[in-house]
Amino acid sequence: MVTITKADGKAEYELIHLLRSRSTEVDKTVTAAVTDILEQVRLHGDAAVRDCTVKFDGHCPDCFEVPRDVINDALTEADPDFVESLLNAQANIAEFHSRQKHQSFIDAKANGVIMGQRIRGLKRVGLYVPGGTAAYPSSVLMNAVPAKIAGVEELVMVTPPAKNGGANPDILTAAAIAGVDRVFLVGGAQAVAALAYGTQSIPKVDKIVGPGNIFVATAKKLLYGTVDIDMIAGPSEILIMADETADPKFLAADMMSQAEHDKLASAILLTTDEAVAAATIAELGRQVEHLERREIILRSLEDFGAVILCRDNGEMVELANYLAPEHLEVMMENPMEYIGRLDNAGSVFLGRYSPEPLGDYYAGPNHVLPTSGTARFFSPLSVDSFIKKSSYIYYTEAALREAKEDIVRIANKEGLTAHANSIQVRFED
Repeated sequence: MVTITKADGKAEYELIHLLRSRSTEVDKTVTAAVTDILEQVRLHGDAAVRDCTVKFDGHCPDCFEVPRDVINDALTEADPDFVESLLNAQANIAEFHSRQKHQSFIDAKANGVIMGQRIRGLKRVGLYVPGGTAAYPSSVLMNAVPAKIAGVEELVMVTPPAKNGGANPDILTAAAIAGVDRVFLVGGAQAVAALAYGTQSIPKVDKIVGPGNIFVATAKKLLYGTVDIDMIAGPSEILIMADETADPKFLAADMMSQAEHDKLASAILLTTDEAVAAATIAELGRQVEHLERREIILRSLEDFGAVILCRDNGEMVELANYLAPEHLEVMMENPMEYIGRLDNAGSVFLGRYSPEPLGDYYAGPNHVLPTSGTARFFSPLSVDSFIKKSSYIYYTEAALREAKEDIVRIANKEGLTAHANSIQVRFED
């Protein structure tokens, strides 16, 4: 279980650096194994995908693609209450992401020059969805809904086959609700490779999004450039800022909500109140006994959990910005006053009734977030993740003549005389 570390300007940073050691470079054996899988799929297509699926999953479906009627049947046969909950979540996600849309524009100037920007959705996007015990219908919604709002023409989902040879029915239900166009039963690095290169059965995509294990993450990293990717996601993490008004029961529950994801997940509490810190540790011990993923939670808290006693609120803000967490909860008396001071976080949860699972499932903002401190420069998945922009330029002869000397002067200064000639030749007698 976690212990209290008193911040003194040194001890807290030593602890943070120790916790960050979990984000070390991928094992070379994993990289080598994934590199081989990618090459086999690139060279042999479906045959290599089948071989890898049998090797790693123990079996392979006769046909990779799930028929459309099977997807539709999953929706009609699902628990109606579960469907209603997904529909409510989808509505919230769609409402939030619809506000992120940008418009193309055209700028027509008085001298006849016309410039503009065209924005459009990617043609085809691949969505990786884990199967088995890590099957998350919420991730289907979080990835598919903004893609559809962005105008993606075709959304292709891959997910590992279950032991019965089919797909997880909850995943298919979410896919039907979110408007996924095609679903293929294949997982692991071979699925990522199939999406990146294209095979006889699985179409090539322009971008791959969605979470996965270390082999999936490594495949995405190695294939970046062949296709675009969303991000390289690390283990889940939560950071909580709490003052003396925070309820230790809530703090402990929220820390464990992330610790249960993975033994490598990180849950850290920053507080200015020693009584709150001690009570939260006691609550962790009490509540964990009633949770199904107790062993995972305990291992996560022992290896990557922390309670740091800060000297004042300003120190909590400073540490939060330094850590740049995936999820940041502000359990303070006046949480709204901190919005403008918290610069580095994937998603910020304000107040005691805004726990992190609210963002995972329902509120609307995306739950695909930067991890491992990358919130310093990365943003959550959004509509912007699924669009491309191109600009266009139209100049009249008179407008180009007016700009001629400036362009030629700059080109010559750079030693690019062919650039200069391209302008000059248009005005030769």
